[in-house]
This record gives sequence, C-alpha cells and structure tokens, in this order.
Amino acid sequence: MKITILNGNPDAANNGFDGYLARLAEKLEAGGHETVLFTLRDMDIRYCTGCFGCWGKTPGTCSMGDDDSVQIRKDIIASGLMIFASPVMMGFTSSLLKKAQDKLVPLVLPYIGIYQGEQHHDPRYEHYPLTGILLQPEEDTDDEDLSIIDTIYRRLVINFHSKVVFSRLTTEPVEEVVDEINRL
Repeated sequence: MKITILNGNPDAANNGFDGYLARLAEKLEAGGHETVLFTLRDMDIRYCTGCFGCWGKTPGTCSMGDDDSVQIRKDIIASGLMIFASPVMMGFTSSLLKKAQDKLVPLVLPYIGIYQGEQHHDPRYEHYPLTGILLQPEEDTDDEDLSIIDTIYRRLVINFHSKVVFSRLTTEPVEEVVDEINRL
C-alpha cells in the first residue's frame, strides 16, 4: 500500500519526532509498503486564502499558483493511507500541519451531497485514502486535548469520503503503529 505521511513538526531541533517518523517509514517500507514522507517545514506551502478559486476559477488546483502542495495532493490521492503527524502544540496540531491541510480543499468538489446522513462536499475522485493520526504529546497534553484533535480530524476526513483508522501517540512503540497499519 502507498502511504503518505505529512510531518507537521515545525522544529528541526525536535529530532525525536522526526526520528520516529523516519523509523516508521523505514519499517513500513521493509514490510512492502511504499511511503512518501513530506517534511512540511522544508516545503514551499503558501496559505490558503479561502478564495475557493480551486472550485470555480481553476477546478482542482489552487488558483493562487503552484506550490509544493500540488505534489502533496497528487501523492495523497494516489495513496491507500495518509497520516497527519504533528507534535501537540498548545493543545492542538501545529499550524504548519493546518496550513498543509487547508491546501487539500481542491481534492473535493464545491457541490454538496448527503454522506453519512449529513451534508458534505461531493468527491472529486473515485478513491480517497484512509487516514491515520500520529501525535507527539506535550508534557501537559491530556485526554481532552487528544479527544478534540481526534474529533476534528474525524470530521475533516468525512469530506474526503474516508475515515480515521487509527489515532496514536509517539510514546507508543513504532512497531505497534506498523502492526496496526499492516492490519488494514
């Protein structure tokens, strides 16, 4: 399975988080998966301006011009699993991960339909990847923080006609995350 990992760690000095993701990708590849690991802090990703030109003016692409989010979208839509990975910062994922997440809007259509009994965007593509969440907790991260993050990402991927299949912490062994992915 192809797996795309979005590393939302804004701090290059946070070697523990980056190392965890590198070990995860290495073990997944050793198990026969293809992995693409995007280190978002090293990429040119401009902020979404909310113009929604990606729906009308330039359907499926950002109307503000190309940046590295083009490649992220291509890899995500070709994947069986996308992983949103971030240190928890002030009770939520990093602004870097949120910036990349906002640039996924072109993956859906502006039209609304009923999905899971609610109104959501119609899909632009026939297939969307399953989603995983991988978080590095702060010292004061509590269950409520984790629940809020989990809920928001579960709501987000409904628009991708997908679902969250795991939500894990980097305090857990990499092998446990790999085992969970292998069971998908």
